[in-house]
Amino acid sequence: MYALNQQVLRTDVAGMPLEWIDYQDAVRIYHLGQVAYSCGVLLYRIRGGYNARTGQRSVVEVNSIIATHGDHNHSLAKARAHYVPPLSNPALFARDAHLCLYCGQQFPAHALSRDHIRPLSRGGIDNWTNVVTACKRCNNHKAGRLPEQADMTLLAVPFTPTHAEYVYLQGKRVLADQMEFLLAHFPRHSPLHKRLSKLV
Repeated sequence: MYALNQQVLRTDVAGMPLEWIDYQDAVRIYHLGQVAYSCGVLLYRIRGGYNARTGQRSVVEVNSIIATHGDHNHSLAKARAHYVPPLSNPALFARDAHLCLYCGQQFPAHALSRDHIRPLSRGGIDNWTNVVTACKRCNNHKAGRLPEQADMTLLAVPFTPTHAEYVYLQGKRVLADQMEFLLAHFPRHSPLHKRLSKLV
């Protein structure tokens, strides 16, 4: 069994990733009868109270991936295709695999920063395609210049994550079966395929 802080991946009935939930939300979903099917490894075996008539104790087994009823319809699927996830530093650093996209070194989150390729002072905007992860040293060196003006080379092209990619980026301690499931929902051309293969 896993530690109780291991996240469960929730999907819709069609298998589209929706979100990460904790074991309490998962048990509630099982109790409400909203689980269509589950897959992946068994994470938890949660024991409840005893039935007064039968004397049997209730047990809920929670797998690493659970598909739920009521979340899949055509308009939701269409909206997901045009989805632009909110930009945050933790998601940005995860997108770029905690690598500074100027010097290529990997750093812990506290040593990283958000760099605007075209600085805000030069009309740049704060969106996924204009920001990259940079170590604080490289960000300070670049300052308010464009990369070419600072004689710095960008090592990868920034991109806006799809809904499935963003779900991955939000995950903490993603298990191998959850990773495999999510990778199957990434676009074939997703830069995350290459970045994640280097980390595995």
